[in-house]
Amino acid sequence: MNTSPRIIAVVPAAGVGSRMQADRPKQYLSLAGKTIIEHTLDALISHPAIEHVVVALSPQDPYFHALPVAAADWLTIVEGGSERANSVLNALSALPEDCWALVHDAARPCLSHTDIDNLLGVISQTGIAGGILATPVRDTMKRAVSQSHTISHTESRDDLWHALTPQLFPAQLLKDALTSSLAQERPVTDEASAMEMAGFTVALIDANPANIKITRPADMPLAGFYLERLAKETQDNVCE
Repeated sequence: MNTSPRIIAVVPAAGVGSRMQADRPKQYLSLAGKTIIEHTLDALISHPAIEHVVVALSPQDPYFHALPVAAADWLTIVEGGSERANSVLNALSALPEDCWALVHDAARPCLSHTDIDNLLGVISQTGIAGGILATPVRDTMKRAVSQSHTISHTESRDDLWHALTPQLFPAQLLKDALTSSLAQERPVTDEASAMEMAGFTVALIDANPANIKITRPADMPLAGFYLERLAKETQDNVCE
């Protein structure tokens, strides 16, 4: 009897991404023959544990429905909100209560199945409500003077991590945590922050640094390089 929980991916994709200085939201820029969001959705649905994907789109989005993936039977589209947390909450409302939600940025196309496997390992951990992919901070960290480009002081990087996605939590717990945080008007920068404010323990899963978020034009060639490497690794695994 299969007792593994259901895993459904949630992709908030209602943002504009103004730092890309492009004529369209960054998830619709072309990279290695597809749009960024198509690469992201492919990376998710091709993992055997993920049974469905829910995408939250801006009501004014004129691009997504023109993509071939928009008609996929493994995809549900919901209306996004003004902030990421609202988009994720809308998507969670379309999920069954007993599943786990794997929330992933639309602009992180270089996600490996190995990282997903490692993240799914938190499901069996006791005392842990869920987990996120993350990487330890390696650079020296500087705190700036407010409203200035000058240094206030150097922060210790000990025990500091960069939060990535996916972030994995039981759908109902995450829905309750986000609802509570938004009702209290508390800042929600990612799903883990809402779970932290609700008092839950969240695991950090050391991830591949190639899982970058495309935010600036200079990120595009690097993401293309990583996608090429991932495709080659996948092909090598198939041939073995």
